[in-house]
Amino acid sequence: MVSRVIPVDPFDLVIFGGTGDLARRKILPGLFRRFCAGQMPKGARVIGAARGDMDSAAYRDFVAEAIAEFGGIHSCEEGTLAGFLERMEFVTIDARGDKGWDELAKLVRPDVVRAYYFSVGPSLFADLAHRLNAHGLTDADSRIVVEKPFGRDLPSAKALNRDLAMHFDESQIYRIDHYLGKETVQNLMAVRFGNMLFEPLWNSQYVDHIQITVAETVGVGGRGEYYDKSGAMRDMVQNHLMQLLCLIAMEPPSKFDPDAVRDEKLKVIRALDDVEPYHIVRGQYEASESEPGYREAVGDPRTRTESYIAMKVGISNWRWAGTPFYLRTGKMLKARSSEITVVFKELNHSIFGEQSDHRNVLSIRLQPNEGITLGVTIKEPGPGGMRLVDVPLDMSFAEALGADGADQTDAYERLIMDVIRGNQTLFMRGDEVEAAWAWTDPIINGWEARGEVPKTYDAGSEGPVDAVQLLARDTRVWRKVAP
Repeated sequence: MVSRVIPVDPFDLVIFGGTGDLARRKILPGLFRRFCAGQMPKGARVIGAARGDMDSAAYRDFVAEAIAEFGGIHSCEEGTLAGFLERMEFVTIDARGDKGWDELAKLVRPDVVRAYYFSVGPSLFADLAHRLNAHGLTDADSRIVVEKPFGRDLPSAKALNRDLAMHFDESQIYRIDHYLGKETVQNLMAVRFGNMLFEPLWNSQYVDHIQITVAETVGVGGRGEYYDKSGAMRDMVQNHLMQLLCLIAMEPPSKFDPDAVRDEKLKVIRALDDVEPYHIVRGQYEASESEPGYREAVGDPRTRTESYIAMKVGISNWRWAGTPFYLRTGKMLKARSSEITVVFKELNHSIFGEQSDHRNVLSIRLQPNEGITLGVTIKEPGPGGMRLVDVPLDMSFAEALGADGADQTDAYERLIMDVIRGNQTLFMRGDEVEAAWAWTDPIINGWEARGEVPKTYDAGSEGPVDAVQLLARDTRVWRKVAP
């Protein structure tokens, strides 16, 4: 199978924070891979903008080093890197002052797509939006890309939306969540809406429960100060897990159109039930042989911020009423794994007597080893009667799609190209962000008011013991956290 590469229109992409960690690890290497794939046209340019004193030649050296370290495996002809670096420019700029803006205005061309990537802290979003407008760097076709965290609660999210709306229309604002750019995440929609097999069964009549797991093996590392102000709920549940939940639970949109898709996701968020305190488990990892515990890592022995959270969530609508969704995410767990599991109900009547305890389980692996597994029940081979056994119908992208499956496009590559195309399907809309915070805030305010202290769990485990009990009360069990 050969994947199609469709070039985009000529563009100028300005990366504010162009020397930062995200640019170095993801944005610049991703753009280089798109260049190697032939997707960047001759008229495309990338302009780094940051506070540091640097000229374009020095920035090209910086970009080359980033690609060497984080570019990954790619098929590029010899000399391609030089061609990519020729597209690079740099401007020293002050987001809150006038330095560099006139120089940037001379570099950015009016006759190409103009996109501005805010790879900076949210506190600078409003300043950048104001100065782009004040210096005549935008028009009706310009786009801005803003990174999470998009607020830390509903009031701050509303304030950010309001600040950006002063200078840009909602159709110009791309709130990026890299999880939505993952190949397997997009396959959720293909599996659901492209197969007659699943859609008739995708409801509370046939689905017993759904589990969404995003497990990490790393701790907070050098992000301790930031992470301790957010925690797993704000850092992961409010955005990443919420988006996965929406894609799993949403109604079929009328068409594969940005607003049609996001309208349906918004309906899911607004249908979420309030979460009872006894349906929440929060945890903090303890020290391992090689890593300090959470409290040591963030430098606060009394912190009550969670590095792990598990929740039971309900959706009050016709499709999902009565079907629980179990969400969990955490750091320093047993394995790195992101997985969505749809557990179907048992047969209403089994002709096999005591062998009736078999269920169909659909598992969608987002990372690593991206793929889809459907568990089915068959007869165990051999003589001696009818003995049932569950076996997986397993499809890994790497095996099923050959080279195209093994060398998947990185999420940032796809999302940046969607920005240039003007396709907002995989980006969050302002009302969607606010609805997510409106659901999240009361949960956080509740445990803070109760003064709850997170449970401890061993580094390298599957999380706090209380999380096991969360499902055990419903006579269910978590899927094993496995790579």
